[in-house]
Amino acid sequence: MPTSGTKVVVGSEEWCAFPELGLPAVKARVDSGAKTSSIHAFNILKFRRDGENWVSFEVHPLQNSRRMIVRCERPIIDKRLVKSSSGISETRYVISATIMAGNLSWDIELTLANRDSMGFRMLLGREAMKGRMLVDPSLSFCLGDISAEQLSEYYGKKEHKKSGLKIGLLASNQELYSNQRIMEAGEERGHEMVFLNIKQCYMKIDALEPEAHYRGGKILDDLDAVITRIRPSLTFYGCALARQFEGMNVFTINSSSAVTQSRDKLFSLQLLLKHGVSIPTTGFANSPMDTNDLIEMVGGAPLIVKLLEGTQGRGVVLAETKKAAESVINAFKALRANLLVQEFIKEAEGKDLRCFVIDGKVVASIQREAAPGEFRANLHQGGTASMVKITPTEKALAIKAAKTLGLRVAGVDIIRSKNGPLLLEVNSSPGLEGIETVTGKDIAGMMITSIEKKLGWKIQLSGENA
Repeated sequence: MPTSGTKVVVGSEEWCAFPELGLPAVKARVDSGAKTSSIHAFNILKFRRDGENWVSFEVHPLQNSRRMIVRCERPIIDKRLVKSSSGISETRYVISATIMAGNLSWDIELTLANRDSMGFRMLLGREAMKGRMLVDPSLSFCLGDISAEQLSEYYGKKEHKKSGLKIGLLASNQELYSNQRIMEAGEERGHEMVFLNIKQCYMKIDALEPEAHYRGGKILDDLDAVITRIRPSLTFYGCALARQFEGMNVFTINSSSAVTQSRDKLFSLQLLLKHGVSIPTTGFANSPMDTNDLIEMVGGAPLIVKLLEGTQGRGVVLAETKKAAESVINAFKALRANLLVQEFIKEAEGKDLRCFVIDGKVVASIQREAAPGEFRANLHQGGTASMVKITPTEKALAIKAAKTLGLRVAGVDIIRSKNGPLLLEVNSSPGLEGIETVTGKDIAGMMITSIEKKLGWKIQLSGENA
């Protein structure tokens, strides 16, 4: 262990341990630029014990792994407003614990924060190092390294007990980031998660004993809730399955009726307008004869032409001139397709807002920007996303849109115009990767929490006063 006078030299990353928390090894990022130390925590719950405020939380001690979970409990010593590296301020609980690093052992303060989106499960700040350590950022593991075999010995036999709900995820692709995150988030909170491929489910329609079956003849009669993530091409059958579960008194986080009406672009726009939600001026037609009138209806070119069944930017064309608009509309005529013609909001400059709404609250929001040469902000087509602070008006618009369509979980897309925010679209199966990556928020965990609240389920805490 290198020393400089009475101080120990440490590198940019070091191993440490917290015996009182049941954490024999955690890799820490050593950061003298950060004042307070922080440790990764989720499922953070405040409770009372012997007349004092305590906090229960869970930790993923291993980097890049959500499988290992350690439950911890400590007294709360403070509650502070902390600004993260992304510039966002949040209120965090503060605890005190004994840290062991090399041959050193002392008490430090730790703020509790979800660090899943960051590389290290712990950050060692300058207050904890003051008077004890000097940092050489060119070095690593000056206090000793820990091998994969040692980590396996430390954590290999720990298992997270499932004592919660049984939740089905009704979707199509189990490998999709969003679906994996939802499965992980449910398991982290002690629930039994079951992936249900829509195409491999079938139903028994019966007034007295309705049933839902899965491949191999398994009867799905013990589910507490179902998370509906139905791809557009499977809307009809997926919503039929959701109705079947609802008929069996299984809670669906987005109901069959809400998903159905959100997928009908024309009906959803009419419904939203009826409830006072502002949208860009829009025309609708089925293979129109009066092309010119349809173009003038929305203020002329430039304008957007959309196929009614299009998704994720497919079937969406920008017509910059009247002649181009006529060509596109006439091409769609040949397909005998239903189409929307919508005014082009030039001042938006290819940017829009994605607001993630859960239970009537905007829990996260990002700004999406179109890739060079594209007119529409779309992460599936090379666009970029960044943090954004939305206005109270934009927040109210997103909440109202989700509520109007009856969606408990929704991705609401908004565009900023010279006349104020306008609604573009409401997605009943919004993706999680972009918004979780940019904001660092555990959106999947919030979805699971929504189910817990609806069904009245709570994490069980240890201790007689928990």
